[in-house]
Amino acid sequence: MAIVFDGVTKAFPDGTVALHALDLAFDPGEFLVLLGPSGSGKTTACRLLAGLERPTAGRIMVEDQDVTNLPPRLRGMGMVFQNYALYSHKSVYENIAYPLRIRKMAGSEIDRSVRAMAELLEIGRYLDRRPSQLSGGQAQRVAVARALVWQPSLCLMDEPLSNLDALLRLHMRTELKRLHRELKKTFVFVTHDQEEAMTLATRVAVLREGSLIQFDDPREIYRRPANRFIAEFIGRPAMNTFDGTVRGGVFHADGFTCPLPGRPDGPVVLGIRPEQIQIVDASAGDAARFAVDVVEAVEPDVLIFARSQASKLIVRTASDDRAFEPGQPLHLRFPANALHVFDATSGARLP
Repeated sequence: MAIVFDGVTKAFPDGTVALHALDLAFDPGEFLVLLGPSGSGKTTACRLLAGLERPTAGRIMVEDQDVTNLPPRLRGMGMVFQNYALYSHKSVYENIAYPLRIRKMAGSEIDRSVRAMAELLEIGRYLDRRPSQLSGGQAQRVAVARALVWQPSLCLMDEPLSNLDALLRLHMRTELKRLHRELKKTFVFVTHDQEEAMTLATRVAVLREGSLIQFDDPREIYRRPANRFIAEFIGRPAMNTFDGTVRGGVFHADGFTCPLPGRPDGPVVLGIRPEQIQIVDASAGDAARFAVDVVEAVEPDVLIFARSQASKLIVRTASDDRAFEPGQPLHLRFPANALHVFDATSGARLP
């Protein structure tokens, strides 16, 4: 089911513009993740695709059909909501069966489909329970089963893991990847959690303040962020960024310098991932001198928070026999092939 957002804008009566001329197209069978902070427009885009909202301008195409004004029931899409939206007075069996009953399927076919989906999601033992008797993870699986049992071509999921604890989120990520692989459906997943996006998606659409700012596979977004915002948003810990000036092929920040040959003089923003910074001996000629501030053990790694005058950074390195104490000098090398350079005004990535 090929999906196209063609110049889609959504403005609300209070004047808030949730989406600005969104142009986005993705292919059947993808696991697309809409990623962004609160207020980025990701949930609005999902609701527009589901037919729960109407765009102010632009159109939405599904397999070359304009569905912009089509009601939700005619779009052929399943949806999993953040709060699961299960019917509290119905059993798990009846919750899953509901979309089949409203389509007037035969009773035997309903029973076969419900039990098959329950087995796929490993909730067969809970079919007689009510939602109030389920854990968060079990309720989430029931919501997914109900969305998929009638075999929609596309399944929309709006922050479906946000109410789960960390261990359950990890488990459900694995389950969703398995489901996507086995069912070969198109999944559209909305989240503010970049870890969910980077582990689940075939491609990620990053939104900010209603605009699409990068659309690519997760690895490319991590390795080549389109701007400073994405560089600081993606990664745990986030990319270190420094405001400074290039003079004579050397980047000057508050407290340290770094070789940056081939760059014209002027203000830029320099970025480097914590795991790509090298700890070197004091004798290294290209080392920047910092001082250890705080050390956190995140086995099997260590996070070193360091500073040099007003400049602060995080180094991620393997946990070994080295001891890092507050105030200890730390000599760091920034490999040229690990550096990212962004425009000082717009934040856009520079070639």
